Amino acid sequence: MTEGRFRRAYLGIAGGPRPLPPRLAAKLGRKGAVEIVEIVEDSPAAVAGLRPEDLIVEVNGLPVEGVNDLQRLMAGELIGTDVTAQVVRGRRELTVTLVPLELGA
Repeated sequence: MTEGRFRRAYLGIAGGPRPLPPRLAAKLGRKGAVEIVEIVEDSPAAVAGLRPEDLIVEVNGLPVEGVNDLQRLMAGELIGTDVTAQVVRGRRELTVTLVPLELGA
């Protein structure tokens, strides 16, 4: 904690847990991901080209199986830095780079 408060990184998505299709779950070695439900206009997620229904499976090399995983990874030190996310869109696996903003700034 610096400046008397906890800083949190912000991507600009609303999402929820989603089970992975069996083949993808076997490939990744985990059962779930975060499905993007909504993208905030002009947010880091929008700028990076993320879309509703994309599945976030990894952030900076760390697995994302649920919303709690994603929230835990959005630490203040990510604000303003390049963050790599592995995303599944339909049957394609994509790597996108996002630059999180500070939540509430």
